[in-house]
Amino acid sequence: MYGIMRELLFRLPPETAHNLTLSGLDVAARLGLLRAFINQPDPLPVQVMGLEFPNPVGLAAGLDKNADHLDALGALGFGFIEVGTVTPLAQPGNPKPRMFRLPEQQALINRMGFNNHGLEHLLDRVDKRRYAGVLGINVGKNKATPNDESESDYRKGIAAVYSGADYITVNVSSPNTPGLRDLQFGDSLKSLMQAIKDEQARCEKQHGRYVPLAVKIAPDMEDDGIRFVADALKESGLDGVIATNTTISRDAVAGHRHAHEAGGLSGGPVREPSTRVIQALYAELGDSLPIIGVGGITDGTSAVEKIRAGAKLVQVYTGFIYRGPALIRESVEAIRQLGSDAERGREKSGPA
Repeated sequence: MYGIMRELLFRLPPETAHNLTLSGLDVAARLGLLRAFINQPDPLPVQVMGLEFPNPVGLAAGLDKNADHLDALGALGFGFIEVGTVTPLAQPGNPKPRMFRLPEQQALINRMGFNNHGLEHLLDRVDKRRYAGVLGINVGKNKATPNDESESDYRKGIAAVYSGADYITVNVSSPNTPGLRDLQFGDSLKSLMQAIKDEQARCEKQHGRYVPLAVKIAPDMEDDGIRFVADALKESGLDGVIATNTTISRDAVAGHRHAHEAGGLSGGPVREPSTRVIQALYAELGDSLPIIGVGGITDGTSAVEKIRAGAKLVQVYTGFIYRGPALIRESVEAIRQLGSDAERGREKSGPA
């Protein structure tokens, strides 16, 4: 059924189809149709960052930037949902068109530019949600905020969403806010991590609860850069890392009619770069700090690939647009099978 719907929706401009789909999901949720017709995965609980996730397959930030569709998305079987990126002040993002489909590669290019309605709107929607699952909130800086003042925006975001979030993600890796990715390197990264840990400690004292903090990084890093990030993560005491955001590389889509479009490339072409970063991070971090794997998950096999590389959880976005809710169940079942195979292997090997 989703295949038929997708064929119709793909005749519309991508952003129009995106908004129409989410509005349709809202209507279906209110009518009780989603839980009646969606074949949700059986539970596969996993504990990460001190939280229990009903299954390890979540929705990445970007699809529901303003938390307007939490109840509908929560009925599809995700183990967790991440909303945002939200900035302290509302901003319109970049001029349209700003999203482009590359169906041959199950990919998208977007240059949305952190378009969102701001913290006040998102918090109102979070407060009114019926969705009771694990909720991550992804925070960023406003485009007009200079990099040397970015810590203030991140502190504002963390402080505002702290009471409503199960975990918070700090986004320093979108290619669509000028200069943002510079915050991933050198003293800028260390200073930012110290600032957000200080804000976390302040909020913990104020609210009487500990909300984990993760940072989301880009796939376009060389090995030295990945090692630097890993060292900075260990020094800072952050609770998790999300690998990865979209890529600015066009090597995998060279020659496509949209390859020249500015923005981040997601979907199939980022599968290998994302997995490479996860493997390199895990080689440095081991199990000391959990990795959430995202990028190019279009089927159960690519979800398992992220787990094998060292991720404890995975997130989907572009693959979900191309595959629909079936991708959630397929990914959960593939990860379940991976665990079953590993357990049988341990039983066969016997005690050490």
